[in-house]
Amino acid sequence: MGAVTDDEVIRKRLLIDGDGAGDDRRINLLVKSFIKWCNSGSQEEGYTQYQRMLSTLSQCEFSMGKTLLVYDMNLREMENYEKIYKDIENSIAAAHEKIAECKKQILQAKRIRKNRQEYDALAKVIQHHPDRHETLKQLEALGKELQHLSHIKENVEDKLELRRKQFHVLLSTIHELQQTLENDEKLSEAEESSDTSMKADDKQ
Repeated sequence: MGAVTDDEVIRKRLLIDGDGAGDDRRINLLVKSFIKWCNSGSQEEGYTQYQRMLSTLSQCEFSMGKTLLVYDMNLREMENYEKIYKDIENSIAAAHEKIAECKKQILQAKRIRKNRQEYDALAKVIQHHPDRHETLKQLEALGKELQHLSHIKENVEDKLELRRKQFHVLLSTIHELQQTLENDEKLSEAEESSDTSMKADDKQ
């Protein structure tokens, strides 16, 4: 029964290891130590083999724990990347809304400019009107209207400039986030390459 139990433990270790960091080699060493322990001739030799088996089991358990920690970290990283992706999507949607709003404001500014040109043309016609007093009143009213429209235009132009700056900052942020994601992917690939190299060294 003891041998069967040990075989089950070894089989479980091999299944857990997969392509772990050299646990297959440690399991092979554990099997050899177990065979030597079974065939040990003296109590001292048996105790030595027993201590070796305990040490190898401890290394395998440590490696398994480290693998689980890496797995949990990768899960958290994936959740973080998903959050960043959603934030980027929301930012892009907000940018499209701001662009649409800016287009509306540009159309409004064009209408204001057209109205101003029409008012200028009308003012020129009024200047030739024979009733000077009435013409002056009309010109004064038109002047106020032009001043009001000028303020509106300035406000619209200021808002447009602000929207352009905000959109530029947003695009820069999106670019930086994309660069960060690319750098993280490159770093992950470098770490995987380093792990592969370490595995190859362990097998040698």
